[in-house]
Amino acid sequence: MSEQSNKRLLTRGSWPEAARIADVLRRETVGGLILFVAAAAALIWANSPWSESYFSLSAVQVGPESLHLNLSLATWAADGLLAVFFFVVGLELKREFVAGDLRSPARAVLPIVAAVGGMAVPALIFCGVQLAAGSTDTLRGWAVPTATDIAFAVAVLAVLGSHLPMALRTFLLTLAVVDDLLAILVIAAFYTEQLELLPLGLTLIPAGLYALAVRRGVGQLWILLPLGAVTWALLHASGIHATIAGVALGFTVPVLGKYAGTERLEHLARPVSAGFAIPVFAFFAAGVSIRDVGVGEALSQPVLLGVLAGLVLGKPIGVLGTTYLLARFTRARLDDELAWRDVLGVSMLAGIGFTVSLLIGELAFGYGTAYGDQAKLGVLCGSLFSALLAAAVLLSRNAAYRRIRAAETLDEDRDGVPDVYQRPGDGPTAG
Repeated sequence: MSEQSNKRLLTRGSWPEAARIADVLRRETVGGLILFVAAAAALIWANSPWSESYFSLSAVQVGPESLHLNLSLATWAADGLLAVFFFVVGLELKREFVAGDLRSPARAVLPIVAAVGGMAVPALIFCGVQLAAGSTDTLRGWAVPTATDIAFAVAVLAVLGSHLPMALRTFLLTLAVVDDLLAILVIAAFYTEQLELLPLGLTLIPAGLYALAVRRGVGQLWILLPLGAVTWALLHASGIHATIAGVALGFTVPVLGKYAGTERLEHLARPVSAGFAIPVFAFFAAGVSIRDVGVGEALSQPVLLGVLAGLVLGKPIGVLGTTYLLARFTRARLDDELAWRDVLGVSMLAGIGFTVSLLIGELAFGYGTAYGDQAKLGVLCGSLFSALLAAAVLLSRNAAYRRIRAAETLDEDRDGVPDVYQRPGDGPTAG
């Protein structure tokens, strides 16, 4: 029986419900909504009369002590499950650099510069707040407000019913991809406290075998998963945050050619990431006792205030500011149908930090610490405020977006290709 026949059998025969659920979980909007539900459940439980059981559950330790993997459930979620999410990110990055918008310097420069600005300004604002408060020991959390959670941002768009034009949606997605790459580099460079060279060197063996396997077209999970697990364990032992293993393995998968495998592996991994790994991480990471943090004294808590200001103010200023400066001093320009208000709305969406911001908060301040809880609450409040502000801006443009999308999808000759792609110099790929 051919591989294609096996796929049809898997989809329509033995596991039709599992295949249907997996297809649903591949949608960015569904993943974002599940993430929201998991975070809300954690917050409710952590602030309920049964809050002690939530924190006790997070602290339960499992795993082999002999391998130094006797970790709490919260740590397993952050270091282990989130590696699946970063594997999907690695696949996306590889595809964008090889066959996507980032392969063209002319098209990549705008989202790259916008992403850099969208990380630099929030970091500067956070540091400014800490220095103004005389809290130099909290400067370690400068990277907390620098990340963007694309799944949550797209879920917000779905709830709003705001169908972004292709140009804006591509800008948002590419911005988030570059943002993820920069966040990965930040985690590896600034949140590695102690480096063990022997396990780091040994990591090259399973990682190299994994790369050789995928480049030779080996797709059996019983081969790839053990190699990935050993790579993760060795990187964890080296002191580098183990989620980097997911990115590294994702980058080894070929995008083009006879053994191209990014789409297939992403097809398999995304439902696990969106439906299980990220929600479980969010469940353990988002639970913070508001009573303990003391929201009423937020202005005296520089970490909370710095993260909040970084996401709500820093992200729009950084993304919109760099985009405007590029348009002002280079040939870059907005599509004729778009306004700067549209870029403002997208830049506010970029203030939805969440997944990676929560992770960096734990790396910077530790799990269950006072500063760590302040960072969590800042991420949660900042993401919520950013979503509300973006909603106010984008909803005011929905009528214009519907008109633009109608023009983009118009296919008068009914050949299956929108007319916008058939007019020279027109459409989202122009320029």
